[in-house]
Amino acid sequence: MTTHPQPNARNRSDPLIEASQVGYAIDVRVFLAIITTTMAVAFGAGVMMGPSDPALVIPVLNLMGMPIPPGLEQYRRLDGMNFDDSISVSSAAGKFGADYRAPTITTHSGSKKAKIQQGVISADGNIVIHDDDEDDEDDNVRITQPRREATNHIATLGQKIRETHVNIDTPVLEGTADDLPFERDIYISNASGDEDIDAMKNTNLRDQTMPSGQHLLVDIKNVDAAFLNSESRLAEAMVKSVEAAGLTMLSYHCHSLHPAGVSCVGVLLESHISFHTWPDEGVITLDMFTTSSKPLLPALPEIERLFGVPRVNAETGEEEEPVSVWSHELRGFRTDEERRANVYDDNSDLSNWITSPLEVTKKQIVTVKTEIQQIDIWDASEREDLPSYEDGVRLGFGPDDPRWMQHEYASPTRLLFLDGALLAIADSDAEFHESLVHPGMFAHPSPKNVAILGGGDGATLREVLRHRSVEKVTMIEKDAKLVELARVHLPKMCNCSEIVGSTEVCFDDARVELVYQQPKDYFALNNLTDIDFLVLDGTVPETDREVPEHWFNDKKFVDAMIDSLSENGVLATQVGTAPTILDPRADLSVFRHRERFINSLEANPKIKSIFIYEEAHCGFYEPKAFLVACRDVTCRRHWYAETDEIDYAIYDRIGGLKDGKPSLVHYDGATQRSFQAPPRAWETVYCRREPEPFECAYRGLD
Repeated sequence: MTTHPQPNARNRSDPLIEASQVGYAIDVRVFLAIITTTMAVAFGAGVMMGPSDPALVIPVLNLMGMPIPPGLEQYRRLDGMNFDDSISVSSAAGKFGADYRAPTITTHSGSKKAKIQQGVISADGNIVIHDDDEDDEDDNVRITQPRREATNHIATLGQKIRETHVNIDTPVLEGTADDLPFERDIYISNASGDEDIDAMKNTNLRDQTMPSGQHLLVDIKNVDAAFLNSESRLAEAMVKSVEAAGLTMLSYHCHSLHPAGVSCVGVLLESHISFHTWPDEGVITLDMFTTSSKPLLPALPEIERLFGVPRVNAETGEEEEPVSVWSHELRGFRTDEERRANVYDDNSDLSNWITSPLEVTKKQIVTVKTEIQQIDIWDASEREDLPSYEDGVRLGFGPDDPRWMQHEYASPTRLLFLDGALLAIADSDAEFHESLVHPGMFAHPSPKNVAILGGGDGATLREVLRHRSVEKVTMIEKDAKLVELARVHLPKMCNCSEIVGSTEVCFDDARVELVYQQPKDYFALNNLTDIDFLVLDGTVPETDREVPEHWFNDKKFVDAMIDSLSENGVLATQVGTAPTILDPRADLSVFRHRERFINSLEANPKIKSIFIYEEAHCGFYEPKAFLVACRDVTCRRHWYAETDEIDYAIYDRIGGLKDGKPSLVHYDGATQRSFQAPPRAWETVYCRREPEPFECAYRGLD
């Protein structure tokens, strides 16, 4: 029988091993005593060497039985006052732009009458208090605040701010502001107290308690360092900026910072203004917020002038032009109607392209509010923009010139907005307007009589006049001011000087008749039946709200335009942003207006063919879509012509410019080939109609 030893049983023959303690035992009381002593020593060292107030240090040192450092002996007594007496330092307000007054030391003692003494700040930063007792012959310094050296210690942050302020020299307006020395503009209509009270109630109140406002951010560089380090000059510029914006300053406050820089904030009746400066870098950043309905942007040029004091380049000795970037936003919560009525709302193209992005360098060329619309023309460039080919030729860049990759040499592009909607981009207007005009023009065998609805910038007219077959062009533009501004501020878009047989400005061509009238009124008053080519050049509504006045939503007007065409006449128009396969049914989306227009064309028996195409090179954020409709089915043969046929038609009908260069820079046979089959998204959205069109059942078949 075999036996097995127990697992934990020790063999009696094994040697015994004595147990011994590993490590060292420390009494917990000793441990706590060491920690407490260490903390006390650390605290004492901090008191002696750290940036502590002498009023706190000396009692602690006395309690600990430690000697008073020599530098603090002078604080032990002051006219018999103990350190448990209170000492307050206040700064008298100096007048605007004047030197600052000396601080005042006020002492309070339970046993002695309060005594006020004047002090001065010496050149080395010390606060020196002199004896002002006439009976005392000894005019010795009573107290000197030793200057603390710069340190990274967080406790010295307060010492980096000099307690010197610039305050306004007029009384601060406080309270409810009912006693302001002027009449507050609380009505948009600027109604005075003499007007009928009921009439005033019907006006739009500019209630400053409404949760909305405007926010303007401005960053400027290449600014003079002395200006950026001067509280008084900056405060003066701040006050004048508020005045330029038509706002009301209640009070303001400025701090000079060590080693350089100034921070200021001003409280406005409408909200606030604030800024900070970096003198060595020549930079100031400013923000202004207002609850007023009064626009802030008109004050921007004056703000840039007041704060954009140019600095002198230390190496060249020449002045550097200040450069500013800015952003304007509508803040808070507004009703849908208020948002639609404001061209600076973040849903508008003007906001998305110009006023909102801080990284876009922009310059306002002109803004005009006519009886019909608001016209805005801006120059803009983004930080990522690089010089174009034309920039390189103009500046003489070589093949290996590093300036090809530098943003500073890129020319800004000019943009045209109508009521906040982007209508044209100067740098890419050829791609857009050639795609709008020439596919439809070449779908007609020989267009002679042309009509343009809109097109006040002149670019569509320019492309039409390139066709030698054209004998008459009637341009119906509702706003004469737009044509006037285009002559001055959009010369490239209405330039026909290189077109053989035309004039310097397209509007002055003998073949052109300008009619300043609403297109609907013009068609109602004129029984037109002989237009070979009709082109619609205007903004396209892309919104969820109804726009009954737009021609896309007026079936009667669409029918009138079709009736105005000749037997083989062609209609062309842009139809807005191209769709995607993610879009819902067109009549349920923001493209409902385009859908109604297409439905009107489809329902008219005189329209035999409709072509839709896209162009992605127009300069907009998304591809633009265009439409051509023909009264005669034979235009399909021209539309689907081969590439070389289109190229020959361009050569035969348009030819070249006066200098022999090609007349067109974008449109050719290859471009037309890309227009012949629309992207699949159009088919996808089309087949989401209800009921589904019968042909959609055959998609995907050979």
